[in-house]
Amino acid sequence: MVQQDFIWESQRNSDMKKLIVIFLLPLVFGCIRLDGLVFLADNSIASYLFDQYEGEIEIELPDSIYTMPDSFINLVTFESKMEAEDVSKVLYGAYIGHMDYILSDTIILYCHGQTDHMDYYWKRTKLLGQLAFTNQIAVFTFDYRGYGLSEGSPTEEGMYADVRGALHWLKMRGVSSDQIILYGFSLGSAPATDAAAYFDEFKAYKLILESPFASSDNLAQVSTIINTSAKYFVDMKINNADKIKDVKQDLLWMHGTKDDYIHIDNGELVFNNHGGTYKEAHRIEGGKHGKEGVPETMGFEEYLKVVKTFIQR
Repeated sequence: MVQQDFIWESQRNSDMKKLIVIFLLPLVFGCIRLDGLVFLADNSIASYLFDQYEGEIEIELPDSIYTMPDSFINLVTFESKMEAEDVSKVLYGAYIGHMDYILSDTIILYCHGQTDHMDYYWKRTKLLGQLAFTNQIAVFTFDYRGYGLSEGSPTEEGMYADVRGALHWLKMRGVSSDQIILYGFSLGSAPATDAAAYFDEFKAYKLILESPFASSDNLAQVSTIINTSAKYFVDMKINNADKIKDVKQDLLWMHGTKDDYIHIDNGELVFNNHGGTYKEAHRIEGGKHGKEGVPETMGFEEYLKVVKTFIQR
């Protein structure tokens, strides 16, 4: 009888949570739209602080082991312009590496997730930046429009323009496309996949996707925090699972089996649809999303080894 009461109570609590989520979404976001939920930008910062930032961060990193000299941290600006815009937006980025070697280094263009700004993801950027010391691999990351100090408001089409603006900034500095590795994490998987598939003006050499979602519709149906029909709130048209069919570059895919935001089924679909000839999968047992995600669960050194090996193969 106690066990039966427990099961009934658990089911009631689960049902209640679903009702609360459905009821609160239109109140919190103004209208029931996935784009309002996905783009969680925070424009409250006055400057980028990097190591001195004391707010919430994506991962914890032992700074005593993973250091970064100031000379390797270069704050830059570049322009992003959608076809329908008359005036370009000014975006902020951080180039992690020695600028004197920009023409010879391999460059990871890192497209971060939906949260806040570059300071939130600084520890991850700094971790990837460790490859700059011994492997001639730099990292270029940036804030989408409406994130951090970047101008404008975040939109799906704006996000695609933003990554192309970052690629154009590299191209204007003499970087060749075969130096570029696109890396998309979570929300960043959308602009990274889009650019890899369709930006013929400057097509990156390889693609890395970590915890990608298959599509906005699939995210709504399968995400472990959104449990209601996509028809109620999807207003975006992101479809990584379809676009990846047009990606011919080598693909490295990593996804945690216990991802608590984007179910691994999303990532599996993206991986299976890849249109190139080489791809490798890393299903990280027990890995979640963000904190306790892929890098932490793999172990930082193993994570860096996997990324470096893929880049250099």
